[in-house]
Amino acid sequence: MNHLLSIESLSGAEINAIIDAAVTLKAERGNHTVQPLAGQCWAMIFSKSSTRTRVSFEVGVRELGGSVMFLSSNDIQLGRGEPIKDTARVMGRMLHGAIIRTFAQQDVEDFAQYSGIPTINALTDDEHPCQILADLLTMRELLGGWEDKRVAFFGDGACNMGRSWAWAAARLGFELAVAAPDGYQLDDEFMAQLPEGAKVTRTDDPKIAAEGADVLYTDTWVSMGRENEEAKRLVELKPFQVNEALLDLANEGVIVQHCLPAYRDYEITERVLESHADQIFQQAENRLHAQKAVLALLAAGQ
Repeated sequence: MNHLLSIESLSGAEINAIIDAAVTLKAERGNHTVQPLAGQCWAMIFSKSSTRTRVSFEVGVRELGGSVMFLSSNDIQLGRGEPIKDTARVMGRMLHGAIIRTFAQQDVEDFAQYSGIPTINALTDDEHPCQILADLLTMRELLGGWEDKRVAFFGDGACNMGRSWAWAAARLGFELAVAAPDGYQLDDEFMAQLPEGAKVTRTDDPKIAAEGADVLYTDTWVSMGRENEEAKRLVELKPFQVNEALLDLANEGVIVQHCLPAYRDYEITERVLESHADQIFQQAENRLHAQKAVLALLAAGQ
């Protein structure tokens, strides 16, 4: 693995290797005998603001022995129109790796191509692979894994999280049900890209998605860049709220997950979020451990 650009680009074996490494690094936190990023400097290039992504990566790079510099689009010439390939060519000669949080997936892929250094997709409009890896680590810890499990995703199924979950299900073989209204669902073109046999289903009935689910998952209804659609989205996505009625349809021992930030009583009720807060904030913490695993494997060229 030379980069982490998407879940789509990973094999099932690579995903398992990342989760295995994350389990080890989490258990060894504070007592690492090896610091694979010692002597390295990584850049964090963020066109989108963040809490969890920035904190977890800055802490993770430092805990693995490296140093990190944070660069917003206002700090570098990208914000003034310099092509991403030129920025990449310069940074590739000075840095050891880059962590990029931006809008276009192509920007991350171009940076990886032209920089020649390990590149991590910390979120694009197409995918959010770091979050999915943290979610899978949480499933390993709370459910024993994802084998024979059913994940139900509610809300804007066509967002980066919905697409990333679909690729994870395709690579690892678990079941994913995406509950979303018309216009917010994974489209036919995307579904055609999934390998034959992928257990990914679509429905406009949240109750159908919740039946027999082991994980109920949701995300904010108004992602960055969609603020002008807020009023429309809040109305159209309201029937897809994760609430007590959906919990009653899921399997016994179901876990609730939210990649945060959460807007209570919109995509999830206050009561459901608080009753499952330990699970949700364990999931948030696991961003650190999953990303440290990615960093360590990239540093080792694995």
